[in-house]
Amino acid sequence: MAEAFANYLGAGLVEASSAGLFPAPVVQPLTLEAMAERDVPVENKPPRSVLYVDWASFDLVVNMSQMALGGVMLRFTGREINWEVHDPIGFGIEVYREVRDQIEHLVTDLIEELRQDISAADARR
Repeated sequence: MAEAFANYLGAGLVEASSAGLFPAPVVQPLTLEAMAERDVPVENKPPRSVLYVDWASFDLVVNMSQMALGGVMLRFTGREINWEVHDPIGFGIEVYREVRDQIEHLVTDLIEELRQDISAADARR
């Protein structure tokens, strides 16, 4: 959900990619349903593991696992943000909607922060 919101709301500003510590084998149907309710496109690609991420290619990592990623994020020198977000797997559509709304709010705030950072940097030039 976070990847989809970031790429949708931050188009032209960010390029998000997600990975998980224990990724599900497929994008959950309730994830697709909850995101379709917001008309946010979700790439239906298989979830991937954090073990196969080129961490050096990222400037920012948003950790929603509530676990330390230091030993996993080899060569990562960027900024890490930690969000406490409930994993909806195993629950019904209402929980998926709650999580979707929480993630949408967090991503919206982050996109706004990034836009302000860029504007401030441009003003200093």
